[in-house]
Amino acid sequence: MDTQGNTDWDMVKAELAARVAALDVRAPYVEARELAPDIDAIRHLAHINQLNPAATVAHFLNTALARGERGDRTALVHGWLSMLTEAVASERQDAAACDAFAAACSVRLAS
Repeated sequence: MDTQGNTDWDMVKAELAARVAALDVRAPYVEARELAPDIDAIRHLAHINQLNPAATVAHFLNTALARGERGDRTALVHGWLSMLTEAVASERQDAAACDAFAAACSVRLAS
């Protein structure tokens, strides 16, 4: 990828990170289902920019929100958003990285 491409990718990652941080601030004050459209927008932006681990985690996060995870909702959502932040920051975009994030998400969903 050329230098301009890396700059564009860095800008997309910065945008995604800002969106996730804003959700983390907002999450304690809204119903979980109200976060879903923003999570889907993050997933879409990650997908079209080939930030595959972030798209994977956002997909799993939407699944978790849809099924209504139990327990301390604020802590649960914060944990998911932390994982999404890690996925956005990931330098690896290969299938193995996606598989690793998907496995972590599967464990979180199962618990």
